[in-house]
Amino acid sequence: MGGVNDPLASFAALRTDEGRSLLEAVRDVEPSQELAAATRLRRAHPAELVSAALAQARLRQRAVAKFGAADAARMFFTPNGVEQSTRTSVATYRARRFRELGVRSVADLCCGIGGDAIALARAGVAVLAVDRDPLTCAVARANAEALGLADLIEVREADVTDVDTSPYDAVFVDPARRGGRGRIFDPESYSPPLSWAVEAARKAPRAALKIAPGIPHEAVPGDAEAEWISDGGDVKEAVLWFGSDASASHRATLLPSGDTLASPLATMLPDPDVRPVGRFLYEPDGAVIRAHLVAEVAARVGGGLIDETIAYVTSDAAVATPYATAYEITDQLPFNVKKLKALLRERGVGILTVKKRGSAVEPEELRRKVKPQGAGAATVFLTRVGGAPTMLVGRPVGGAAA
Repeated sequence: MGGVNDPLASFAALRTDEGRSLLEAVRDVEPSQELAAATRLRRAHPAELVSAALAQARLRQRAVAKFGAADAARMFFTPNGVEQSTRTSVATYRARRFRELGVRSVADLCCGIGGDAIALARAGVAVLAVDRDPLTCAVARANAEALGLADLIEVREADVTDVDTSPYDAVFVDPARRGGRGRIFDPESYSPPLSWAVEAARKAPRAALKIAPGIPHEAVPGDAEAEWISDGGDVKEAVLWFGSDASASHRATLLPSGDTLASPLATMLPDPDVRPVGRFLYEPDGAVIRAHLVAEVAARVGGGLIDETIAYVTSDAAVATPYATAYEITDQLPFNVKKLKALLRERGVGILTVKKRGSAVEPEELRRKVKPQGAGAATVFLTRVGGAPTMLVGRPVGGAAA
């Protein structure tokens, strides 16, 4: 086995019979048990191999949240690979969109450890997976083999800017958005820069570029469809689609349901009017907010905004919509912790959910101050209404939102 500074040799050793045996032996080792396990295993195995196996076991445990237990137990990971990989549910959805567009082959540029390539291959798409890092390529190749997809995934170690993508039906680019100092917010500081990725996309019949969900809307090319994707209510990423037959539009897609709200840029609704708080409050999904489609939700529920700067919609009607969670509002108070504490005590509220939008107060700080007690439940919104700090008290509407 290579030295400690030879990650490729260490990874290769994990794929030997001895390495696989060690991986099986440490699969369920908890962090508190690692020292004892390492001490025991080093009596029969090289210390470096034991350390590599324990590190890989930790990565596999972390990867379960993104890849599921079955795949994570068979796959290989790097620390950056776990952190930056696409969640399987999102990658599967995107692969399905590619297939629906008639795509049968994709050049996956900046493929990382192969999460998107795996989803594409499982959808029946042939993939050229490209990355310039030797270890990352070795891991991606091992993952394709481990999942029985090697016939559909070719892994190539190269600079993506040197790859000829013309033989492929589509291009997928996932630029690196983290550097030595952490997350990168300037799209032109991605690796490769967003401008290069856009030009590569325009040369292909179809293309998708994965970008940070916080991208400024003015940075979205005019010939692209911008899609924001949430999973379980959390916004995971944004994608720029080229050649999707839905160019120049904004889309919010909610997983796992797959519900999609879309609007062409030319016909997007203006911001809703501000109106007094009605009986119901709607909290739009984060993808809807990022896509600037709150007005479309307001139109669906016949409502308006509680404040011109706050993405809460209010209405007098309970309307079922998958794009927002509905709450019935029982009380509206100016921001006053003592009044809120008295109200919650009077109602016997011990199960308190605190949400905030447009407030500097942290939910846990408020919970400590009001000390909820009792069997009742309530949701408190710390927000602004007509510019004034306000507390809205209510409860979720059963069946009014998916």
